[in-house]
Amino acid sequence: MIAIFGTGLLGSGFARALLRKGQRVHVWNRTIEKARALEADGARAFGDPAEAARGAERVHVVLSDDAAVDQTLAAAAGELVGKLVVDHSTTSTAGARTRTASWPARGVTYLHAPVFMGPQNALEGTGLMLVSGDPELVALARPLLQQMTGKLVELGPRVDAAAAFKLLGNLLLVALHGGFTDMLALGKAMGVAPGDVASLLQHFNPGASLATRFQRVASGDFEHASWTLAMARKDTRLMQAEADAAAVQLIAVPAIAAQMDAMLARGFAELDWSVIAKDALVPR
Repeated sequence: MIAIFGTGLLGSGFARALLRKGQRVHVWNRTIEKARALEADGARAFGDPAEAARGAERVHVVLSDDAAVDQTLAAAAGELVGKLVVDHSTTSTAGARTRTASWPARGVTYLHAPVFMGPQNALEGTGLMLVSGDPELVALARPLLQQMTGKLVELGPRVDAAAAFKLLGNLLLVALHGGFTDMLALGKAMGVAPGDVASLLQHFNPGASLATRFQRVASGDFEHASWTLAMARKDTRLMQAEADAAAVQLIAVPAIAAQMDAMLARGFAELDWSVIAKDALVPR
């Protein structure tokens, strides 16, 4: 039997996937109605995480944040002894380090394995799962986790690496959607309908070169400009002027423009515009 703490969109997908494979599944959620909804699929819902974990071979945690994970594990502590707890929650690196260090002393094996998945991925065992930590523990968990995901990425022995890379990936998604929002806003300002804005991506799709673009920025090679900072800043002025004229708000461009201005003031006008990342490359 397998227990799942947290039956939101991802937790419910994991639960249903396990049930389809013939596993017995216990579920717990703070909002008990979300857990009980899975009883129609064959799960048993519990109002207490300790009860849900009783008799489980392992426990999967899919909760909102560090506080929710810590509170729930503490509430179930007595029933977690001797068990593997796999935490798929997106948490802080400090939280991942603390839990990995503290729970073994209480007889609990804790492993952090956050995911890049939607609900359908969780149901179908597709998407991407990250894991890091003790190599022997990762090897033990590998065959269990590989059944839950399309790709399992092992990030080495650093126990908080999975937490760090999950936040890095989510930052990219946030930045992309900030850019999408500004594209729609600028389109609105210029009288271009959302569907027509979307059509641009059929012809101009920088996604294919994303990894190459990132590697160039990360290399710190700003001397060989393909688009100078001065010209990029000119273009952001044009964007902002169009938005201001139509009283439309941009959310990402103003912050990037401010960083461009700071770099222009430092004399970087003729360098590649990616020089705005220069300070991020300086070690702590």
